[in-house]
Amino acid sequence: MKRVKRRYELRARGEEVAKTRARIVEAIMQLHGEVGPRNTTVSAIADRAGVERLTVYRHFKDEAAMFAACSHRYMELNPPPDPSAWAGEIDPARRTRRGLEDLYAFFGRTWPMFEKIYRDVGEFESLKKIMDRFDAHLRNLADDLAAAWRPNRAAARRHAILRHAVKFATWQSFTLDGVGDEQKIELILQWLSG
Repeated sequence: MKRVKRRYELRARGEEVAKTRARIVEAIMQLHGEVGPRNTTVSAIADRAGVERLTVYRHFKDEAAMFAACSHRYMELNPPPDPSAWAGEIDPARRTRRGLEDLYAFFGRTWPMFEKIYRDVGEFESLKKIMDRFDAHLRNLADDLAAAWRPNRAAARRHAILRHAVKFATWQSFTLDGVGDEQKIELILQWLSG
């Protein structure tokens, strides 16, 4: 009977540790989305999660561990577009439209976070590594869209346009100028066809 009770206590303790870690990760995500990594302190994380500062340090040895856990959870909750969703579309303009619609909808849902992350990324080497992987995903997305277009003398120009079109900064710049997603896509398709 003692062994069963001990096993139950260990399982309950493990569940409590996991819940505490999840609260801390949620607090980090919220603060990064509200004030950005630069202005997120361990004290603010602890307050938001309802734990002591020492508890935060017990779960995360450094900023790199916090960034890794936060970005992993954020992408679980907000998955970026998957090129397989439009891989079957052989018409290059329709494929590009579908890819950019999916990407721009993703940016529309996640812009408060990405605005602050890109603003602060240069201050944290561990965050830069995470964002470099995300930017590589965006370049791969552009490469996938470019591959649908017929290879000709304009291929390099189209590839450059698509590499620019998938950047968050491009989407953000258009958005701040009052250009809607449909207008953005029409402009890009005109550039690609021109």
